[in-house]
Amino acid sequence: MSQVIEIILPVFGILALGYASARAGKFDDHANRGLSLFVFGFALPLLLFQSIAAAELPAQIPWAYLAAYFGGTLATMALAMAVGRWCFGRRLDEQGVMALGAGFSNTSMLGIPLVLTAFGAQGALPMFILLAVHSLILLPIVTVAIETGRGKGQGLGKTLSAILRGLAGNPIILALAAGLISNLAGLSLPKVLLAVITPLGSAAVPCALFALGASMARYKVAGQLAEPLSLVAFKTVVHPALVWLLATPVFGLPDLWAAVATVLAAQPTGITAYLFGQRYQVVVESSATTILLSTGFSAVTLSVLVLLLVPS
Repeated sequence: MSQVIEIILPVFGILALGYASARAGKFDDHANRGLSLFVFGFALPLLLFQSIAAAELPAQIPWAYLAAYFGGTLATMALAMAVGRWCFGRRLDEQGVMALGAGFSNTSMLGIPLVLTAFGAQGALPMFILLAVHSLILLPIVTVAIETGRGKGQGLGKTLSAILRGLAGNPIILALAAGLISNLAGLSLPKVLLAVITPLGSAAVPCALFALGASMARYKVAGQLAEPLSLVAFKTVVHPALVWLLATPVFGLPDLWAAVATVLAAQPTGITAYLFGQRYQVVVESSATTILLSTGFSAVTLSVLVLLLVPS
């Protein structure tokens, strides 16, 4: 129980404070945008750079680890699409957005802070491996499904090109890559530079959580709840369960790696689901509701996982 008090309560306490501040009008969208820019443009990249630069790298690409996470993720998304079709009568493009709601984790705003809080610097490397290819693997598949359903089919090449451009301009991905290069080259930063980087990086976790909480104030529960509740169940229960089954009984991954993959899978729905819904003007209301409800419910499921997976 001490793990929940030490890890989950501070994480969701800061998130709740951000939410309450925004709802009370004490922290508006302009303030939140500024804080988010600081977190994702500076603090979080610096923290991740330091963590990866100092990590002990595996001797080879951990294919079993990738198969466990993305196998469980794609299976969850496929199940959600099937439920969307057979239970809610959704078209293929709508099913694609539902798949994001069920299987695309909030890795940046909640996943990174929680993993680093729960597992420390040791969790940075397995987390980095998944973050490096998370969008690159999942978004092209979903985009092709949506475009096919809409009869526009822009093609896999254009989809991949757009995603690669987005990744190349993402400060988090760039910081992870820089940390990896520094690690492989055996570089060490001067103490004076570390004296600047370290305090900035230490601000990343609380600021990211506060910004996420403030962002949640934009969403509201609306419309029929059956569909978003089913997506919440997929995201916070089915997704981590399938990843854990593949990671532990099937592939026999080390405890730390299996735990990091499972905790990342258990994160609530990422904002990407809502952005895709807005872009294609499908399942918008349901996506917003799913993000809000899954974030709240994940406080329970993540508490259980921390008790089970994080050493006391």
